[in-house]
Amino acid sequence: MHELLPEGEDLRRAVKWISCNLQENSGQPAMKFVQEAIFKFDLSPRDGEFLIGFYSRKNSTAD
Repeated sequence: MHELLPEGEDLRRAVKWISCNLQENSGQPAMKFVQEAIFKFDLSPRDGEFLIGFYSRKNSTAD
């Protein structure tokens, strides 16, 4: 399946999935969904680190 998707498509899907889950479950920590997304979308370590960093920065600026 990965061969059929353009490069970065899994990462875009993961961000969309995380965003939807955060809207539906606003009381849950973002990192819970980030960790789930990394495995659900079989992201590379580099993409996983990007998501962790992105949502860590996003949470720190929201405080």
